[in-house]
Amino acid sequence: MKLLTKILIVAFFAIAMAYLESAVVVYLRELYYPDGFTFPLKLIPEKILIIELGRELATIIMLLTVAMIAGNVFAERFSYFLFSFGVWDIFYYLWLKVFINWPDSLLTDDLLFLIPVPWISPVLAPVLVSIVLITFSILALMKLEVGLRIKFDKINFLLILFGVVLILLSFVWDFEKRLNSVSPVEFMWMIFICGLVLMSLGLFRFITKKNKEESISRKEAETQS
Repeated sequence: MKLLTKILIVAFFAIAMAYLESAVVVYLRELYYPDGFTFPLKLIPEKILIIELGRELATIIMLLTVAMIAGNVFAERFSYFLFSFGVWDIFYYLWLKVFINWPDSLLTDDLLFLIPVPWISPVLAPVLVSIVLITFSILALMKLEVGLRIKFDKINFLLILFGVVLILLSFVWDFEKRLNSVSPVEFMWMIFICGLVLMSLGLFRFITKKNKEESISRKEAETQS
């Protein structure tokens, strides 16, 4: 199967998953937030909250599963997971905009996840993360398709790790205050941007870094030609 075909199939799956996810959210908001999804949020019943936690975990498992099916090696599976996650996240907001004309803007606060604590940020933040993930994953898959390897090293891993930690920190910072505050609580944009830059740098270094095997094979190819 050609790379483009496989990417499109995974994208269709992620878009359908986003439709399903947004439809469930529409039902929940109609039931528990009929006057609008605004902060401070009204607490939902504990039973529903537990089901919500399971639904979020199930969503990640499904995205991981399709990535495992689409890829043959770890780098491919990792790239397909990042791609499907990014597409799913962006289309989740697009479907909500179609269904209930929400969010009002990209700076509208949203409750992103509940595991292990509530993640809250303007919609723009996860959308920016998703754009980075989609871009990286497509470039990585194109590199793998032509037989080149993506080598994971400590520097890139640490850049990604620190970046992800900062991004998550910006999402959960003062989450109790953000959940219960009547007036908007300022999002930690500087922490988020620093994390996004570090994560992006680490991811794209994987693509641009040439390992010794690539250099040798290219030199041999040039010599033979």
